[in-house]
Amino acid sequence: MPMLLTITLILFSLVTFNLLLLKFSCNKTVRKTKINKKPVVLRTRITMAQTSEKLAPTGS
Repeated sequence: MPMLLTITLILFSLVTFNLLLLKFSCNKTVRKTKINKKPVVLRTRITMAQTSEKLAPTGS
């Protein structure tokens, strides 16, 4: 029984210590806020090159 209690207390203390480290870590990331949320349109016209389809020889 004392061994089970010791293992439980050690695990609980390690989990608590880990959560405290996670909460108070100094690796804070700065989030940039977008000012202009509209997409930038570079070209208003879409041009597609006209291609002729060549059919492969079937041999029959």
